[in-house]
Amino acid sequence: MFQKGDYVVYGNLGVCQVEGVEERRFEGLDAAHLYYQLTPVYQGGVLYVPADNPRIALRAVISAEEANRLIDAIPSMDSRAFHSRSAQELSAHYEEALKTHDCADLLQLIRSLYTKKSDLASQKRKFGRVDEHFMKCAEDSINGEFAVALGISREEVPGYISRRIAAHAPAKS
Repeated sequence: MFQKGDYVVYGNLGVCQVEGVEERRFEGLDAAHLYYQLTPVYQGGVLYVPADNPRIALRAVISAEEANRLIDAIPSMDSRAFHSRSAQELSAHYEEALKTHDCADLLQLIRSLYTKKSDLASQKRKFGRVDEHFMKCAEDSINGEFAVALGISREEVPGYISRRIAAHAPAKS
């Protein structure tokens, strides 16, 4: 059970802070239920999310140690790009990775999309809108969670990742 002040990841909305846990009864429901009152960190509003519904994608933000472990693993992640002429097929493939809300899956997706973008650029071809959309969604999610985990701003996350990877890269002879 999350407590007031905890940071959580709520589905595709991203990082939220738990403002409270309270029993509420909403119109149309038979009984009162326990709800988390969540405030999204990177956008306005307040949400009431059932605390006892296992189908709700709600989990704790990863620790700084876990974020750093994942960053250190990026160079060894599979970077094969997914190609399809069908926008629906591309979307379905990328949605699979996004819907897990798992940082490792998101980093894998971002890595494969960067590989695809680089490959297309070397062939003087354009990176597609579907690819661009899902890259942005995955990056926004990772940057938001890593920022909270590491105690830095979202804007600082890409540079932090680059510097950490460079610092751990084997020296070239």
